[in-house]
Amino acid sequence: MTHFDLFETRAEITVASRRGLYTRVGKRALDLSLSLLLLPILLPLIVLGWVATRLQGGPGFYAHKRVGRHGRSFSCYKIRTMRVDGDTILRNHLDRDPGAAREWAKNRKLRDDPRVTSLGRFLRRTSLDELPQIFNVLRGDMSLVGPRPITREELVYYDPVPATYLCQKPGVTGLWQVRGRQDGCFRNRVQLDLNYLRQVSLATDLGLIGRTALTVLFPSGC
Repeated sequence: MTHFDLFETRAEITVASRRGLYTRVGKRALDLSLSLLLLPILLPLIVLGWVATRLQGGPGFYAHKRVGRHGRSFSCYKIRTMRVDGDTILRNHLDRDPGAAREWAKNRKLRDDPRVTSLGRFLRRTSLDELPQIFNVLRGDMSLVGPRPITREELVYYDPVPATYLCQKPGVTGLWQVRGRQDGCFRNRVQLDLNYLRQVSLATDLGLIGRTALTVLFPSGC
């Protein structure tokens, strides 16, 4: 990226993050109204996932620290899909498998993750593990649509323009979740987050929410 491109991108992010009544007021109104409407439908599924996970041993929910808008940390809620000793399993797996170590360094994700339980694979494939994030939306930590939540360590992938991520609330779904999930490359993920910032609108958000519903009903991801 040249100095001119960098300046142009920063200016574009500043304008995009401030524009429009929808981004300032309407987006939050959509988050609250749609989340409250969906809560009676999603709550039984969340409870069922929690119970099934608890029966396998360990906690049913998992809360991991993520970076929110303006760099504020928050606990992102999910139904637990990994073994309770997942950190040790990952460390040992990366030490033994150089290919997996390279994949992790590039994407911060593994296609064949040894930490994930059999139930967890089903929950991930159907995206049911992410349903508790509706409580993050109600709390104002997240939006229904936006960049996928990242850890503070992953923020380095947004250099030299971290505002691409930091000027937005992370989303339960977004462009990466419906277009780039199978790719996994973080560089493409950052570009999709910038593309979303450029085109955010009510129509864009409703379209992405609709496509996400189809993905849940007809899952193909991992």
